[in-house]
Amino acid sequence: MNRFNKTGRLFHLPVLFVILMLIDCSGGKEKMPITTTSDEALGLFVEGRDFSERLWTREAIDRFDKAIAIDSEFAMAHLYRALVATSPKEYFEYLDKAGTLVDKASEAERLIILGVEAGNHANPMQQLEYYRKLVELYPDDERARFWLVNHYFSQQEYNLVAEEAEKIIDINSKFSPIYNQLGYAYRFLGDYENAEKAFQKYIKLIPDDPNPYDSYADLLMKMGKYGESIESYYKALKLDETFAASHIGIAANLNYLDKYEDARDQLRELYDLAADDGLRRNALLAIAVSYVDEGKLEQAIETIDEAYILAEGAGDAAAMANDLVQKGYIYLEMEKYKKAGEVFNRALQVIEESSLQEEIKVNARRNRLYNQTRLSLLKHDLKTARDNSIEFRKQVEEINNPNQIRRAHELAGLIALEEGNYDMAIAEFRQTSQQNPLNLFFMARSYQGKGDVEKTKEWLKNTVEFNSSINMAYSLVRKKAKRMLAQLEQRN
Repeated sequence: MNRFNKTGRLFHLPVLFVILMLIDCSGGKEKMPITTTSDEALGLFVEGRDFSERLWTREAIDRFDKAIAIDSEFAMAHLYRALVATSPKEYFEYLDKAGTLVDKASEAERLIILGVEAGNHANPMQQLEYYRKLVELYPDDERARFWLVNHYFSQQEYNLVAEEAEKIIDINSKFSPIYNQLGYAYRFLGDYENAEKAFQKYIKLIPDDPNPYDSYADLLMKMGKYGESIESYYKALKLDETFAASHIGIAANLNYLDKYEDARDQLRELYDLAADDGLRRNALLAIAVSYVDEGKLEQAIETIDEAYILAEGAGDAAAMANDLVQKGYIYLEMEKYKKAGEVFNRALQVIEESSLQEEIKVNARRNRLYNQTRLSLLKHDLKTARDNSIEFRKQVEEINNPNQIRRAHELAGLIALEEGNYDMAIAEFRQTSQQNPLNLFFMARSYQGKGDVEKTKEWLKNTVEFNSSINMAYSLVRKKAKRMLAQLEQRN
C-alpha cells in the first residue's frame, strides 16, 4: 500500500498532490496520481479506499463523505463513494458527479471514471479500451491492473482474471482484494482447489476482516458444504454483525436445507440491523427469493411490493424498475402473462420518466425487448418472439456486448426449444452464460426433448447444485430441477 504524506496543510493547487502520488515510497515505481486540493481530503480518501477494498462499507462511506465535504470537486472521492453506495439512486448520483469532474482530474483518473461509465452504458469494449490504456500508463500499479481484472471478471473471462491476478501479485503480494477476485474466478471455473487456496491466502492477509470468511463461505456453499459454509459466515458476522452478505449467505444455505422460516428470520435480523432503506431493501428482496424457492409466490410478490415502496419513497427509479422486473419473472412462473407484460412495461416507463442518463434508458429498452421475447414464447407466439429476438440480437451485436450477446443466444435457444429443434437449442444454450442457472435448466430440457436421459440428468444436477447466494433465477428452477432429477433417477 502507498504511503501518504499528510502534513495537515491545505494546498490549493491539485498538481501538488499529483506530483506527491507519482512515486510509490515502498518500491520507487510509478503509481496513479490522486488529484485533490486538500491533503486532509487525500488522507481521508486513502483511508476510505482501503476500507472499500476490504468491504468495510460504512467506514468507507464515512471517509469519502468527509473527503467530499472538504473538497467538493474531488473526482475520485465521488467515484469511490458511488462504488460503496447502498442504493442505485445514490450510486448514479455520485457517479454522475464524478463524470462532471473528469476534466479536473488526471488522465489515469479520467480513464477510470470513463471506464465505469462505459460499463454502466452496456459498452464493455469501450471500458476495456480505457482500462488497457490505464495499464499501459501505469503497468506497475496494482490498482490500475485491478480495474482491468474487474472488467474481465464482469465479462466472465475468468482465465484472464487469473492471468492478470498473477501480475498484480508480482507487483504487490499483500494487495488483498486480488485474492478475493482470484478465488471467485477459480470458483466459477470449477477449480475449487485453487479457489480455496486463494481464499485462505485472503484470510491470512486480513484475518480480522469479515469479507475473507464470507467469500470462503460462498465457496463452501457452492461445494454443497452447507453447515461449514454457515460456520464461516458466522465468523464474518462475529467481526461485523451488520455484514449484509453473510446474513444473506446464511439464509441461502438455510433455503437449500429447506429451513425457510429460519432463513427468513436471519434476513429479518438483517432488516432490523440495516442502517438505511437501501440495505432494508436488500433484506426484503432476499426474503422474496426465499419465498420463491419455497414455492410461495404470492408472498414473494407482496414482499417485493414492500421493497418497492421504499424505493418509491426515495425516488429511486432504477431500484423501482428492478423490483417490477423481478415481479414480472414471478408472474411468468405463475402463468399470469398479462400481469407480467404490464410490469415489464411499467419498469421501462419508470426508467424513461427518470433523470437517468440516456444510455441507461437505451439499455432498459433492450431489457424490455428481452423480457417481451420470453413472454411471447410462453404465450406460444412464435412470430413475435422471433421478431423480437432478431431485433434484440441486432442491437446487442451493434454494441458488441458479450454478456448481452449471451442473452441473445438464450432467446434463440428458447425459440429452438419451443420449435422442437433440440440440437439447435443445445448449440445456442452452450453459448449462453453458464453463471445463469436458468440456462443450465434450459439445457436439461433440451436434452430431455432429444431423449438423452443421461445428459438430461447431468444438466439437471448442474442446475440443482448451482448453489449460489440469494438468486431469483436459481430460486425459480432449483426445486423444479430437483423434482425432475428425482423422477428420472427413480425410473432407473
